[in-house]
Amino acid sequence: MVIDDDPRPTLDLLWHGIAAPRRGPRHRLTVDAVVEAATGIAEEEGLAALSMRRVAAALGVGAATLYTYIPDKSALLALMVDTMIAEVPLPHTRPGTWREKTARQAREDLAGYRAHPWLVDLMATDHPIGPGALAWTDSAIRMFDGTGLSDREVLSVIESVDGYVRGHASRVVEADRTARRAGRSEAQLEYLARNLEPGRFTAIERLTEPGPDAEEVFEQGLGWLLDGVEHRIRAAADRR
Repeated sequence: MVIDDDPRPTLDLLWHGIAAPRRGPRHRLTVDAVVEAATGIAEEEGLAALSMRRVAAALGVGAATLYTYIPDKSALLALMVDTMIAEVPLPHTRPGTWREKTARQAREDLAGYRAHPWLVDLMATDHPIGPGALAWTDSAIRMFDGTGLSDREVLSVIESVDGYVRGHASRVVEADRTARRAGRSEAQLEYLARNLEPGRFTAIERLTEPGPDAEEVFEQGLGWLLDGVEHRIRAAADRR
C-alpha cells in the first residue's frame, strides 16, 4: 500500500492539524477523535474492516463530513501510524548503555506489534513522516552519541534493528493468528514423522531436541546483531 503521490495534504495534517473551515458550521469533531475511532476498528476487526465510511458510521457522521477532516484513507493510515509511534517512550531517555537501550526498545516494539497486529503490515508501507516518527528517529540517533559511529553508520544500525524486529514480528503475529487452529502444528509434525523416508533430510535427522521457540530465536538474533554493532564501535574507538 502506497500513500497518495502528493504527500503535502497528509503532511499538513500530520504537522499542523486540520485547517479552520472557511465557511459552514464549526468542526465538531477532532482529528484525534477520528484517529481514535479508526484505531478502535483496526484493533477489534483488523485493517480489512477499516474504511472511511466505517469510521464515519462509528462517529455518527456522514462520510462526506469525515472527508472535511481527513482527505482520504491513506492520510488516515499515516495518522494512525504516527499516533502510535508518538505514544512510545523516546529511546534515548531510557537508562543504560546504547546496547541496553536498543535491546529494550526492540523488545518493546515486538510486544507492541503483538498487541496491535494491524501495525505489522502498516509499518511496512510508504507513508509521510510525521512528528511522532521524526521525534523517535531523532531520539534513536541520540542513543549512539559518543560511540564513535558515524551518522551514516548509526542510521544503518537503527534501520537494521527495526527491520529485524519487524521481520520477526510478522512471523510471530501470523503464528499468534494460526495458533487458534488447535493441533495444526502437532498434526503436521506427526505426518512428517510417519511419511518422510530415512536419509532424505540428514541434517534434520541429526536434531534430537525441539527447535528454539520464537522468544529464544528473537533474543539470540538480537544479541548477534548487537554483537556486530559493538564490534564496530570498538573498531571505531581503536581508530581514534
